[in-house]
Amino acid sequence: MSRPTAALRRVSATATKLPVDTAYLRDVMLELLCIPSPSGRTDAVMQRVGDLLAEMGVELDITRRGVLRATLPGRRKDVNRAVVVHADTIGTMVKRLKENGRLEVMQVGTHSARFAEGAHVTILTDEPDRTYTGTVLPLKSSGHTYGDEIDTFAIGWDEVEVRIDAPVYDVQGLLALGIQVGDFVALDAAPQITPLGYVKSRHLDDKAGLAACLAALKAVTDAGITPPVTARLLVTIGEEVGHGATHGFDSGTAEIVAVDNGVVAPGQQSREESVSVGMMDSTGPHDFHLTRRLLALADEHGIPAVRDVYRVYRSDAAPAVESGVEARTALLGFGLDSSHGHERTHLDGLQHLAELLAVYLQGDLTFADWDVHESGALDDFPSTAVQPTPVEPTEVDRRLSEAERRQAGQA
Repeated sequence: MSRPTAALRRVSATATKLPVDTAYLRDVMLELLCIPSPSGRTDAVMQRVGDLLAEMGVELDITRRGVLRATLPGRRKDVNRAVVVHADTIGTMVKRLKENGRLEVMQVGTHSARFAEGAHVTILTDEPDRTYTGTVLPLKSSGHTYGDEIDTFAIGWDEVEVRIDAPVYDVQGLLALGIQVGDFVALDAAPQITPLGYVKSRHLDDKAGLAACLAALKAVTDAGITPPVTARLLVTIGEEVGHGATHGFDSGTAEIVAVDNGVVAPGQQSREESVSVGMMDSTGPHDFHLTRRLLALADEHGIPAVRDVYRVYRSDAAPAVESGVEARTALLGFGLDSSHGHERTHLDGLQHLAELLAVYLQGDLTFADWDVHESGALDDFPSTAVQPTPVEPTEVDRRLSEAERRQAGQA
């Protein structure tokens, strides 16, 4: 029986490159960036994302732990695909109330205190109407007091503190404000769009990706398209701490496309103006067929895309597979410079990401007949593998084999 092979060239005869509402993408991104959502404190941003999906007329629900699932019904109901993106961000949490009226914090998610120094923050107490602003400062922050010591001062979370914008000078003053150990301290995004279309902000990872996903879903729904396969948008809330897409799927989920940042740095191919297709990250390679299908879709529809491999980075696809989801995975990203630092991307790259997602949603599964099943016969398994042609041994090979046999007999 001949096996189905990956369609690496023309793959989407019925899909079209839909217009993306770039004003919507931009406005939604800016709005989401300004809603604090460090991992563990995401209720507010998820409420807003739910409102935006409801405005499109998309059905949605939310899991016990808070992962949001939006469903775009397709013609096939026996199988589905998922686009996964996260709404949580890096941040900090109060570890100790200090005797000087300031806060010791520890990071939520993986990021360096080097990039937190000087950040404006919002302290989120347990009472929603009691929030405070502040600034992350090194313990030695006054040049007029410490002079050159500032240039040699250590970097680390033990070496910074949060100065609160309130007349408070001791622990009792902090308690009077309602601030406690365990309160979240969110790094303010402070977004800015330059005249050349660059977006500078904290938390573009992954609020920019989330905005692109919503813009792609809007493009499909505005066009009145019923996709061939039911699609779900999963918005997760714990990616930055390693357990984002651990649930929310069902046995019919055949493909998972994670949407996150494409790391722009020396040695990387990702660029801010293009879509990045992650071939591999720190947890291993993504699905051979699905990644190349996405590359073929981009090429066919004139969407700028580059391949990349990420050494110290993983996405929502990793916890999904680790939790036992039997699905093909791929990673699409928007190029992001200085990830988890002073982040920057470009509106063009976000538009192209939304365009590629919209094209992808219009097509069938990578292997429509095979991927509908959780398992099947080996002869039917899709493969591009080519069995090597047997090679007759040379005279040198025969002599080496004889010598090895003699040596083994003497041992």
